[in-house]
Amino acid sequence: MRERLALYLDLIRWNRPAGWLLLLWPSLSALWVAADGWPGWHLLAVFVLGTILMRSAGCCINDVADRDFDRHVKRTAERPVTRGAVSVREALLVGAALALAAFGLVLTTNPATIVWSFAGLAVTLIYPYAKRHVSMPQAVLGVAFSFGIPLAFVAVGSANLAWQDINLQTLNDAVPMQAWGLMLFNLFWVLAYDTEYAMVDRDDDLRIGMKTSAITLGRHDVSAIMAFYAVYLCGWYGLLESAHLSWHWVLALCLAGLQAVWHFLLILDRSREGCFRAFRLNHWLGATVFAGIALGYALR
Repeated sequence: MRERLALYLDLIRWNRPAGWLLLLWPSLSALWVAADGWPGWHLLAVFVLGTILMRSAGCCINDVADRDFDRHVKRTAERPVTRGAVSVREALLVGAALALAAFGLVLTTNPATIVWSFAGLAVTLIYPYAKRHVSMPQAVLGVAFSFGIPLAFVAVGSANLAWQDINLQTLNDAVPMQAWGLMLFNLFWVLAYDTEYAMVDRDDDLRIGMKTSAITLGRHDVSAIMAFYAVYLCGWYGLLESAHLSWHWVLALCLAGLQAVWHFLLILDRSREGCFRAFRLNHWLGATVFAGIALGYALR
């Protein structure tokens, strides 16, 4: 039993929390923006636990979808499903259980959030197969990893919406333009860090015919990544300017920008070690942005 548990923890990348942190920080940032400050313990718990559960479920789905490709990639060849330590059926059952647990948390919110959560689930299921058909599948991942943003706005703003009020118009109205804007600009951050991630496996991906942004961008990869960082940070600054946050928000953006410059130095020679380190450090950039927003609202 202990051995199976260890395999399942390896399956969901329990010892590598960077993945769920990259999901968590933009979702919490949006939660603070939507609530105009502190969102309350209930929504905080729902989004933190839900993020961990859904990222873990996504790992299960991704490993099943990529099992025939992963065995040809140095970094992923020893994943439990790829090496046969966990069967496809087992991985799908674990993923389904985690997704159901996350849905149980969503059920404690409101009808509009419940309906919108199915759209988020659909994107999660689509992403693993985008790498076979889309030249920049990182854009699809960007939608999946940014979907907590509109969900946060719906969870906060539609608390009084009953099931009888649910229709296409009310669902559309539940997500303001600011939420879509934050999601769009956050997508550029995902493009930045996941292109760094894709640069680690570029040689293997070329050999097996996988499509990634690192391959599509070619020699323009580093400059594109820096442009993605700039669009993300400038876009969030512009969208939150009207909130009149305290100076801590601007300081956090400057610190996040300095981190992006550090990542530039790490990926400049395109080494596997440097690119992987830059990817793994991105959760600190997201944490910095969130800290600036939280402090900006608390001390304005």
